[in-house]
Amino acid sequence: MTPTFLTTSALGKKRRRKDSIFKAICAIAALTAVSILVVLIAKVIMDGIGRVSLQFITSMPSQMFPSKAGILGPLVGSLLVMVLTILFVVPVGVAAAIYLEEFTPKKNAFIRFIQVNISNLAGVPSIVFGMLGLAVFVTMMGLGKSVLTGALTMSILVLPMVILVTQEALKAVPKAYREASLALGTTQWQTIRRAVLPSALPGILTGIILAASRAIGETAPLIVVGAVGYLNFVPAKLDDKYTVLPLQILDWIGQPRQDFRIGAAAAILVLMAMLLILNSAAIIIRARALKKV
Repeated sequence: MTPTFLTTSALGKKRRRKDSIFKAICAIAALTAVSILVVLIAKVIMDGIGRVSLQFITSMPSQMFPSKAGILGPLVGSLLVMVLTILFVVPVGVAAAIYLEEFTPKKNAFIRFIQVNISNLAGVPSIVFGMLGLAVFVTMMGLGKSVLTGALTMSILVLPMVILVTQEALKAVPKAYREASLALGTTQWQTIRRAVLPSALPGILTGIILAASRAIGETAPLIVVGAVGYLNFVPAKLDDKYTVLPLQILDWIGQPRQDFRIGAAAAILVLMAMLLILNSAAIIIRARALKKV
């Protein structure tokens, strides 16, 4: 005879049944999301793959001849904004994270206030940063509707993300690394530079690549600070007018002619390829950095 404590109770059966139902709901939700994504990507590929070519990438947009229009101007604008954003945000973001995490072990009211605001800024809608960029960089500083204004606006957008990701990477470094380094007679800065940062580098690089991916895919803040929908030249200076690839896609999708929509699908494929390259670079850099640690 089976002991009572080994028999399956009705309550246990009910719990397992609920667990199975919950797993099924999660699986259905995941399958639905993936199916929708696959359908959308397949539709974009079918519409735009025929237009993706070297000529498409190296030609300028055209309102008169949509079948020959390219994305050179928007592509260069996106790359300029992304590179400048990373150049602006990485030194400030990493330095701020190091100060908050390494030089303020006792969190006073002021540091807690800064930390809370950084966390809150990470969740603010991007259009708000566009309004801030318009007020500060365009109006107050008089930088105009230029590449520099767009890069500075994107910098304040992704700065909280870089700070928070860098802080998490620094927190993940074992405390023993710091203690062992300090016990050998090094200064705090030498400990951070030689022991902490190399260990946290994979996480920091991942945050930087994610920030670059967001910067290259955002549109709303750049519309507010003056990015144009159509540009027939390549921006070469920081004070030039500019457009970006997502904004060009938005402009083409709104056009009535089918050739424009095919061009928009091709531009989406190029943008997706750029994002895949950035994320692949993050994975490779992270893997190599982990091997060196």
